[in-house]
Amino acid sequence: MGKSIGSKNETLGMIATLVASLLFGFSFLFTKGAVDRVSACTLLSWRFVTALVVMSILALCGAIKLNFRGKRFGAVLTMAIFQPVIYFIGESVGMRLTTASESGTIIAVIPIFVLIFSAVFLKERPTRLQVMGIVLSIAGVICIALVKGFSASLNPLGYAMLFVAVMGDVGYAIAARRADEFSSFEKTYLMAVVGSVVFTAGAVIEHANAGTLVEYVTLPFHDTQFLIAVLYLALGCQVAAFIMHTYGIAQIGANRSSSFAGITTLTSVLSGVLILGDAFSLLQGIATALILIGTTMANTMPKGAVEIRRENV
Repeated sequence: MGKSIGSKNETLGMIATLVASLLFGFSFLFTKGAVDRVSACTLLSWRFVTALVVMSILALCGAIKLNFRGKRFGAVLTMAIFQPVIYFIGESVGMRLTTASESGTIIAVIPIFVLIFSAVFLKERPTRLQVMGIVLSIAGVICIALVKGFSASLNPLGYAMLFVAVMGDVGYAIAARRADEFSSFEKTYLMAVVGSVVFTAGAVIEHANAGTLVEYVTLPFHDTQFLIAVLYLALGCQVAAFIMHTYGIAQIGANRSSSFAGITTLTSVLSGVLILGDAFSLLQGIATALILIGTTMANTMPKGAVEIRRENV
């Protein structure tokens, strides 16, 4: 009976992680235009504030349950600092200082670091098949990042900030696994709280110095494209995707959940091809196959594998 429940939870965990990866993958369609007109802090501020308001309303209506009474906040607050704060600061600064191929390649190594750190801190030992699958998936992501030709910025600060982003995502995966007192909803809610405070403070300081506070406050109400981007990033990514992602980490572990990172890249590429009319090359086709094969291998568990502990939603 326990084995059947464990198997069911793993299946649900993989489905949740897959859907989260797909939602993250489509996010670039909604941010592409917005980031060209507003700062990263402005977009992130509205993203997290909107997510926090929506989740608070759902909690007040009883649609989601939040219960923080008597719980230890150390691990979950550490998780919220790693993601969104450390990750987004590292990613936004790093991507601005480096080339697209460099940033894509460096961010692609996140699953390798998750593999190493989860083995050290969580004692989650990967199988050889999982390691091979993650390596194949990373190879596919790197191929996609390099498909337009590699160019180097040779910017040490940019590389350092991208590495900060990598460590932010790794820290999030480890801390989310340890914060097992909290449900996926509670973790996501606290991430929205921390993100709202940090990025709104940054946006207010930024716009106060520029004398554009009124424009910042009214931006979604007179810029339809920005409003659509905020709604997708807040509801699709920050609420739905992160709830499913944290649930997936709890059910299938940090290693296996990180192997789905390639699906996010793949979704971004395919949505660009199908929706924006971007070109699709043979190398991208090979990279797609590597990602799909690698993700499948990384999530193939041998008989007798240790069951993943459950988490309440």
